[in-house]
Amino acid sequence: MKSGFRKSLLILALLWQVLLLAGCDQDFGKQPETQVVEQVSEPFRNQDSRGRYDTIGKLGTQSISIPAGVIDGWARYIGDPGDFADPKIKAKYQRPPESYDLPIESFGFLYRITDGDIYTSYRHTEEDYRRDNETLIPYGKPFPWADVIIYGEYDAAPLNFNAYVQEGFKISKEVSNIDYIQQPQPLYGLTVYRANNGIDPKTGEPWKSDVNAKDILLKKDQAGNIKTYMGCEFSEHKNFCSHMFYNDKFHIRVSISYNRTYLPQWQEMESNIIKILDSWRVSPEGKLLGKQIGKA
Repeated sequence: MKSGFRKSLLILALLWQVLLLAGCDQDFGKQPETQVVEQVSEPFRNQDSRGRYDTIGKLGTQSISIPAGVIDGWARYIGDPGDFADPKIKAKYQRPPESYDLPIESFGFLYRITDGDIYTSYRHTEEDYRRDNETLIPYGKPFPWADVIIYGEYDAAPLNFNAYVQEGFKISKEVSNIDYIQQPQPLYGLTVYRANNGIDPKTGEPWKSDVNAKDILLKKDQAGNIKTYMGCEFSEHKNFCSHMFYNDKFHIRVSISYNRTYLPQWQEMESNIIKILDSWRVSPEGKLLGKQIGKA
């Protein structure tokens, strides 16, 4: 009986080894598939002092790393469904893995005109912004914060407002019967156009308020292309400028909205916003090329 028992144990051991070898063969057959999955790795991402990760991507021609807490809302990438897209389309959409080559369509942030700083949550600017809201806006005092939206440009269209301005003047004439007349004197280095030369045709007096009669201010480059465009309101209760400009280095369009009180600082705003974006540039591997402005 002992001999028979030993033979049974031997047979069981041999069977167990065969099963183990079969299992190894199956795993071996799956190994290449496993290796492919392991090759897809997350890109390096910079963090702030609270451990929050930056938002990354390519803005126009430059790879950037936007400090956490800066973006007002979220960054939209090329191909992302719009805010009002069909929910079924949104549910099916799968964004490509985030990388420093994933093209950014747009994002926004708050820029402080008085010192060139920007709003970042959990930084002193968050407290400053809250205080300014409470102490300036209720009393009609100029609010020193500008809303900024950055748009990546990826098509072959020229980076200027030439056609935009011509079409705008044409529509004003056809729809509102308003002629825009160039003023003899520039303002802060900007060429100024005023609706019907600044006169309301209904009253024969200077415009007091009309959304269709904004002052248009332009700045051209040396080649004669319009690179900065502004539409500034001038009524007592709505004294704001909508300011856009193109930047060739990043291949972007920038939109800024602010109180007209700060119009004299328009050039400084453009320069500082590009400096901010420059401070976020990174190498293809995600290494920062400078000290990030706005990092907490």
